[in-house]
Amino acid sequence: MTPDSVMELGERALEVTVLLAAPLLLSALAIGFLVAMFQAATQINEQTLSFVPKLLITVIVLSIAGPWMLRLIMHFTRGVYLQIPELIG
Repeated sequence: MTPDSVMELGERALEVTVLLAAPLLLSALAIGFLVAMFQAATQINEQTLSFVPKLLITVIVLSIAGPWMLRLIMHFTRGVYLQIPELIG
């Protein structure tokens, strides 16, 4: 394995990680912002009010984006396994 191949593999792994985490994190961020705005406007400071919508939106986004995320990680893993002979020698 050359240092270039290690860096390329690491870059690709980080790229896949960001792509996998982005839908869940961005949706939780958006719903958290909306709930915080609602709480600030109504002066309701209940902790479960922010937790439950984030949990629900995360489950919804995971059920919608789950197949795409699974295909992405499977494609990456297959690519890594197919590159093993090139990486070794």
